[in-house]
Amino acid sequence: MRNTEKVQIRAGELRSFLERDSRFFKQYPQGPAVGIVLGTGLGGIAEQLENAVSIPYSAIPGYPASTVDSHSGRFSFGSIAGVPVMLQEGRCHLYEGYSPDDVALGVRLMGALGAHTLVITNAAGALNPLFNAGEVMIIDDHINFTGQSPLTGMLDEGGRSRFVDMTRVYDAELIALAEKTALRLGLVLRKGVYLGLRGPQMETRAETRMFRQWGADAVGMSTVTEVIAARHLDMRVLGLSALSNKNLPDCMEKASLEDVIRVSSLAATGMQQLILEVLKAM
Repeated sequence: MRNTEKVQIRAGELRSFLERDSRFFKQYPQGPAVGIVLGTGLGGIAEQLENAVSIPYSAIPGYPASTVDSHSGRFSFGSIAGVPVMLQEGRCHLYEGYSPDDVALGVRLMGALGAHTLVITNAAGALNPLFNAGEVMIIDDHINFTGQSPLTGMLDEGGRSRFVDMTRVYDAELIALAEKTALRLGLVLRKGVYLGLRGPQMETRAETRMFRQWGADAVGMSTVTEVIAARHLDMRVLGLSALSNKNLPDCMEKASLEDVIRVSSLAATGMQQLILEVLKAM
């Protein structure tokens, strides 16, 4: 089955589920305006959802399930600050053995259901020595070092070229809005380049040094695949990283998953507040 067919079938199943519940599409017949992907330790934003309707991934035939314990594994629909949103609570990753199409499926479903904007979050290690664990970084650009793309094998369909322009991946107006909002809230908001790895192993000291020389400010194992798919759909993208640890090659410290979740949760409070205020401004 071609990927476009799979997306349309899964989107139809989600819409049918929501129409049976009736709460979401009765109020928002055009579907969600904004899709939000919640990364490791960043599920708290779901608590702000009004009139929530949730669908576990397991209820969607063929939908890839995350094997990461800290991910809830469901889609939730509702509104935040009056904006209809679709939350992807937990993602699957390339390092779990999934294909780029599997990883990008959630974002493609958001686009198929009507979302024109993607807010994507992750937990990442800080490479920039001026950045600190527990801070939030807005993603200004990225480096795809996974060696894979969700556009591989795709045909030009529906007026969309597989050769997607990536000179302006992250939306300049949304970045400016986030920076203005953070300043008003008194939040420390860093800005930099995110480098996406396949994983699951952590980076070595030599790799960390190389990534920094390339211009990367933070490193993680998600996001780039989903963002490429979003740009293929002409979605506006706002990316936010919760900096979970500090990667300094000359004094590297071990970072367990438990530590990543714990520190990401510290950054999550500020990130949640920032997202809520940005949605209000939309």
